[in-house]
Amino acid sequence: MTTKQQFTKGLRDGLPICLGYLSVSFAFGIFTVGLGLSVWQAILISMTNVTSAGQLAGVPIIVGGLPLVEMVLTQFVINLRYSLMSVSMSQKLSKKVRFLHRFLIAFMVTDEIFAVSISQKEDLETPYMMGLIVTPFFGWVSGTALGAIAGDVLPASVVSALGLALYAMFVAIVIPPAKKNKAVAGCCLLAVALSCMFYYVPLFKNLSKGIAIIVCAVVSGVIFAIACPVKDEQDKNEAEEVQA
Repeated sequence: MTTKQQFTKGLRDGLPICLGYLSVSFAFGIFTVGLGLSVWQAILISMTNVTSAGQLAGVPIIVGGLPLVEMVLTQFVINLRYSLMSVSMSQKLSKKVRFLHRFLIAFMVTDEIFAVSISQKEDLETPYMMGLIVTPFFGWVSGTALGAIAGDVLPASVVSALGLALYAMFVAIVIPPAKKNKAVAGCCLLAVALSCMFYYVPLFKNLSKGIAIIVCAVVSGVIFAIACPVKDEQDKNEAEEVQA
């Protein structure tokens, strides 16, 4: 394909992601303004970070004026998966992709963009990747702007109600895999239990939100990684051969 055709294909593949990001980032914009940040601050956060979970966890830390180290640790734990995705995606990138372009691509590595790009049969070229990331970025930033503006002008009761949409999104993401995998369900329930402990138990109630998020994510993840490790393809094949 020509450069133009590759770019157009990227735009076309990125459009569904763009539409999905519009609704999610709209809720984030409302959530951010509802906590006291300005419209431009909300937009700037989404322009420099394209991570729903990371941004959701980071805004309360900013508003609360918590130490920078908590922000760093929280973002590291929540966004560590993107590093693993980037390593995997780098194996699919064409050798023609320049160093600077790799930085731009890495900035926009999200779950959805990774899934679309890694499913391509051919090597990933620069025009295709630029087309794939530009529409989701536009959707993420413009959705945040619309949500922040709406949150700035709508009544507080409406803003509070719409702010629940962001939490509903995470519930919608977790429920399907939790139904299929008991380990995922158990990990989520443990994280919820730990979060409740940090919120209700007096001994832990005064611990900052950033540290609480880190503990909930790391402890529940480590426990179920040890208790219910994911078998690789070779182990699955060997198990099937033994059963046969």
